[in-house]
Amino acid sequence: MMIVMSDKKARPRARRAPSSRKEETHERIVEVASRAIRRSGYAGTGVADIMKEAGLTHGGFYAHFASREALLAEAADRAGAEAVRVSADIAAAAGPGKALQALLQAYLSQQHMEAVELGCPVSALGSEMHRQAPEVRHVATRHIKEMIDLVARQLPNWGTPEAHEQAVFMVSSMIGAMVMARAVDDPALSRTLRESALKYLSGGTK
Repeated sequence: MMIVMSDKKARPRARRAPSSRKEETHERIVEVASRAIRRSGYAGTGVADIMKEAGLTHGGFYAHFASREALLAEAADRAGAEAVRVSADIAAAAGPGKALQALLQAYLSQQHMEAVELGCPVSALGSEMHRQAPEVRHVATRHIKEMIDLVARQLPNWGTPEAHEQAVFMVSSMIGAMVMARAVDDPALSRTLRESALKYLSGGTK
């Protein structure tokens, strides 16, 4: 899953226009929450803070969501869908034979590393996901599978079990490298982690 929502190669996804003020407000809450969970983590994201950032009162929350877990699931779904969409846009813009390299470079970039709240929700939240409610884990699982499938489709042997296995390895390596690059407080090591992953994963794009 991927990259940075402000990436110039990405096309904004056309969303159905909200049919009511309530739907518009609901969309705003989910958008704020999708960024907040990546920025602060699931545990660090409170309903009151999300509602305040959305310009709303805490008391209005239950007019839109049955529970905090329902909001987190919808926010995770939004973040994951956007990440896969941006990845697909980057692949499409790169052209034949260059899509996978473009995906790797974008994911392991300095821009993605710094833009936590706009990037891949798995590398931002992966260590917390196993503690979340089933509905939150379900949407994360679905988008991870979509990302693996997207990478597999860029491989020359797409459609084979080997391509799927290689895509699983590449996606997990990309995510792991980004998690480690963000974890360390040594900028040189952070850069080396990302550049080394890019170097060795790029061998699978040829």
